[in-house]
Amino acid sequence: MFDFENGDINIMLSMINMKLRDEFSSLESFANYYSLSKEEIVKRLGEKGFHYSENENQFKRV
Repeated sequence: MFDFENGDINIMLSMINMKLRDEFSSLESFANYYSLSKEEIVKRLGEKGFHYSENENQFKRV
């Protein structure tokens, strides 16, 4: 599986958005399934200028 703490941010963004679009109805369900911290995902992507939109269930550039 992908290293969410240290992996390439662009690959992380692409992979998470794909999984949210195709397999998960929310970031919380994605994080729970992979035993990840939703807050850490939001923080890491936020540091690179991305914001999670609950309405669209995806990360977008701010």
